[in-house]
Amino acid sequence: PVFAGMNGSAIENFSCVIYNIFLMNCTWQAGRDAPADTQYFLYWQNSRDEEEMECELYIKDENCRNMGCIFQNVSIGTEKAYFLVNGSSKDSLIQFYDEYIDLYKIEILTAPLNVTAHCTRDSEGCIIRWHPPLTSHVEKTKCFQYEISIENK
Repeated sequence: PVFAGMNGSAIENFSCVIYNIFLMNCTWQAGRDAPADTQYFLYWQNSRDEEEMECELYIKDENCRNMGCIFQNVSIGTEKAYFLVNGSSKDSLIQFYDEYIDLYKIEILTAPLNVTAHCTRDSEGCIIRWHPPLTSHVEKTKCFQYEISIENK
């Protein structure tokens, strides 16, 4: 059965972010009614063509319960990625949690690179230059929009 397991035992507040181009961090909270011995396991599939993979490095809480995961070498594809967190307990069946996520929507971009400012006293003012941030999936630098905040004139 799809929702086999004790109500309230599935994880809550699942979220993932991608940072530094290829690292992904996912976190969650234990189900509010999950038994104390519940252990959770995260699996994900980047596309239908790829194998499902279990978490490489779990983040554990003070009770050694898996409450997050760090993935390395993540690449952002065009399909939604599939995430599944299931659990086990000696006391009861645990409901699973699953979600499809567009990875490009959860990427935290790095700051622009090689920012330089050259200011003169004439009418030219200041020239500020930079290179686009590093990213694993944006190929057209025209896709970026920048905002400059000048604090001291």
